[in-house]
Amino acid sequence: MQHAAVFCVDEKTAIQALDRKDPVFPLSPGRAERHGFEYYRHGTLSLYAAFNTKTGEVLGKTAARHTSAEFVAFLADIVANQPRGKEIRVIADNLSAHKSALVKDFLAAHPKVRLHFTPTYSSWLNQVELWFSKIERDVIARGVFTSVPDLKRKLMRYIRHYNKAPKTVKWKYFDPTKRITSESAITGH
Repeated sequence: MQHAAVFCVDEKTAIQALDRKDPVFPLSPGRAERHGFEYYRHGTLSLYAAFNTKTGEVLGKTAARHTSAEFVAFLADIVANQPRGKEIRVIADNLSAHKSALVKDFLAAHPKVRLHFTPTYSSWLNQVELWFSKIERDVIARGVFTSVPDLKRKLMRYIRHYNKAPKTVKWKYFDPTKRITSESAITGH
């Protein structure tokens, strides 16, 4: 597997294209940035993202809906962006759209692509979730979007900008005294 391309994949669903009625009030001494509570809702969009664990680059795609057909189309984009014949490993959560008949058919047609699933209730282990929190803070949370196409444009611009200086995830554990070992006390119910 050392020569395979490894991608952490997930989707951020129902991102709202919100256009604020009031302007965003900037930071000032003693005051946090704030905005009015009224907004126009122009619709929603889903963002599919594949985080390359070796390079830190992100491949992104937006879709109006969130189905297994869109997931398969995104898998096809991942394959198209890799050298022909390259082994591709995809880490994903246990969403039913990731295990549908369409996905199984795609995998049968692409034997070099293999899906690996995070344990149930452990999707936070998927490195793309860290990247989603970054795009949420940097673009979505305080964003003003005049339409769904405007939201799409700003998300894709962010991905292009991010990929100019991508960062990989380096897991570190700082306090070895708190590690779970075979001698650790285990409680049961």
